[in-house]
Amino acid sequence: MAQSKALRGIAILGIILHNYCHFLGFAVKENEYTFTADKPQQLLSKVMAIDSNLFVHFFSFFGHYGVPVFLFISGFGLVYKYEQHTPGRVRTLPFVGFHYAKLLRLMFLGYIGFALVSYLHPHGYHGYTTGRVVAQLFMYINLLPDPDHIIKPGPYWFFGLMLQLYIVYRISIYRRSSWWVAGWIAACWIAQAIFTPTVDPDGETLNRIRYNFIGGMLPFGAGVLYARHGQCLQPSGYALVAVVSAVAVVAGSFWFQSWLWVPLFVVTGAVATVKLLPTRVVNACVWFGAISSALFVAHPITREIIIRMSYRGYIYSGIVIYLVASVLLAWLFKWLFRYLPKPKLRV
Repeated sequence: MAQSKALRGIAILGIILHNYCHFLGFAVKENEYTFTADKPQQLLSKVMAIDSNLFVHFFSFFGHYGVPVFLFISGFGLVYKYEQHTPGRVRTLPFVGFHYAKLLRLMFLGYIGFALVSYLHPHGYHGYTTGRVVAQLFMYINLLPDPDHIIKPGPYWFFGLMLQLYIVYRISIYRRSSWWVAGWIAACWIAQAIFTPTVDPDGETLNRIRYNFIGGMLPFGAGVLYARHGQCLQPSGYALVAVVSAVAVVAGSFWFQSWLWVPLFVVTGAVATVKLLPTRVVNACVWFGAISSALFVAHPITREIIIRMSYRGYIYSGIVIYLVASVLLAWLFKWLFRYLPKPKLRV
């Protein structure tokens, strides 16, 4: 349990730093939904000519890989809860309804807060049409055209992604052979692998499908498989996994086909690293992990307000204030969540 929370802490720090840093104009941009070969080359050139902004470049490029870590934890947690510690079978509609309600309860405060800040901000996002609000609240907005520009705040695409994965899990993975998981991973990999930069030069099709469960099936399925078949290693084994994973993440970022598998090595590297961290460091990560859900919904609000400080040249002052403000707002949200009704699973 502590290591799971530590993983969440590491993942959320990567995500919130990424969602700040990649908005800074000079930062090297990530390959998240589409692949551009120039981007890892740009990062390499920044590493070779180290300057004070290397921290920003690193999290701008790699920070979004906190999402696969969350997907891995989710897959692992579903198996742990519903296959190993829940007697009997959970019916499909109650399962999906319960998890939709949990996601909505988590998203609700942050969505309203961000919309309010955007409305009051002279340069904020003002595109909250009825259709988009309904699509976000019912979490099918990921399926609509141009998700890059209609999902606001951007990180909330994760809610639609998770709802899709919950549905896929319950319908075709729950208490079925692990070969079903492998089949889903293979099918989703093929669905992405065919849209190479040559076939899909503008990346529009790949971008659309990676906003949905196809793009998240690899780390999610890895979590399911690890929960069912994972084995503990000796410290030397985890050290080897961590080193190999780090090399694979960096090297795999330079080519399209290997880039598709980078999330898997991010996950293996993160798991192995947590197993090796000193207790004090793990405890610090656990602290962030305990508020990770609230941090996720809160940080777009503080970013919207504070990032202009970095635009004006106070880059690291802005980042520090953003982190502190995000933690404080997360604690406020965590307190407010107590007053929102908790959904119950009716089996």
